[in-house]
Amino acid sequence: MLIDKAIIYLTAGNGGHGGMSFRREKYEPNGGPDGGNGGKGGDIILKADKSLRTLLPFKYRKKYKAENGLNGTSKKSTGKSGNDLVINVPVGTVIFDKQTNKPIYDLKEDQEEFIAAKGGRGGRGNMNFASSTRQAPRFAQGGEKGQEKILELELKMLADVGLLGFPNVGKSTFLSRVSAAKPKIANYHFTTIEPNLGVLDYKNYDSFVIADIPGIIEGAHEGTGLGLQFLRHIERTKMLIHFVDISGSENRDPIEDFKTINNELLKYNEKLAGRKQIIALNKTDLLNDDELLEMLQKEFEDLGYETFPISAVTGEGLDKLISRCIQLLDEIGEVEPIFDIEPEVEYTFEEQNDEAFKIHIENTRDGKVYVVDGDFERLLNSVNFDDLDSIGYFQRKLNDQGLFKELKKMEIQEGDLVRINDIEFDYFE
Repeated sequence: MLIDKAIIYLTAGNGGHGGMSFRREKYEPNGGPDGGNGGKGGDIILKADKSLRTLLPFKYRKKYKAENGLNGTSKKSTGKSGNDLVINVPVGTVIFDKQTNKPIYDLKEDQEEFIAAKGGRGGRGNMNFASSTRQAPRFAQGGEKGQEKILELELKMLADVGLLGFPNVGKSTFLSRVSAAKPKIANYHFTTIEPNLGVLDYKNYDSFVIADIPGIIEGAHEGTGLGLQFLRHIERTKMLIHFVDISGSENRDPIEDFKTINNELLKYNEKLAGRKQIIALNKTDLLNDDELLEMLQKEFEDLGYETFPISAVTGEGLDKLISRCIQLLDEIGEVEPIFDIEPEVEYTFEEQNDEAFKIHIENTRDGKVYVVDGDFERLLNSVNFDDLDSIGYFQRKLNDQGLFKELKKMEIQEGDLVRINDIEFDYFE
């Protein structure tokens, strides 16, 4: 079963807290600070693996967490960094930020890696805060939290040539004849209900990858048939072979069918509609009207398309069609991506700046709550609230930013509650 979309929840490892300790050596009862730095939290890495063909594993497991870094210890010992968590995904997986619904990375090569969630930086031990005026710092920095991400994975097949056409026009038969793929074949509509991928293995021709895309009919771009579900799998193709049935076995107009599907491609994506197309006039073995074949060839050629009469069943005309594909693939080379990758904006600890804050008062049964709105996430993530000295460092930083001065202007009283993000504390002088 092909599962080609999945949502996953990632939590990278937290950085370890910095150590707070002092040397205890003979003849040095008041030795200097020697608390080591905390270890970095583990990253979560998505890695492309050519042996995988589906996102099925993510249907059953959606949450992933990397290891936390360990705290720094005495003797300036740095805590061990958390191990990275590597998650294998199929080659061709596009990673979307679920909040923005924009693609942020495209894993196109086997063993290619992307750091999807970065581990938190380890906190600095108290050895880093010693100075000529502060020789015995009794505080250390807390480790930063690891990134939390909600990502959508979308598998887009890596194929050179995509096969288009209404149901039952012979795409699956063609794929089974020219490759080792074994698609289901029968004389009824929607035999193919998931994309089939095959590598050309026909006579002595150079190989290329072919994708048979099912269910693209009128209304496919809006979800009719199977088209919307699978249109994404031809986004990477360099060219398209458009199959039409010229035998009349379905009582359909080949020209109208061709225009209908191309209209669906245009509505779905203009870049995709602009891919090079050639026409396979299939089922010549069932056609006894040479004049009809010539007429159809002329109509398609008047529209600007090359035509190739073939029989996927007997093999008639396949040599010429495949030769032309190989020639065109060489001429086309690399193609412009259908989707535009949005690079993630990177912020390091040092680059972030706390924005101006605002304070408003909420009245509760237990008294007033002074709610502070502002960008304090960096500061909060760097504090170890289990360590009194680290809390003292936190309070000094707030005082340096003028928060307590503003609270006094608002006539805050000792014992009143202050709330910053998810942190609450009692105010005191």
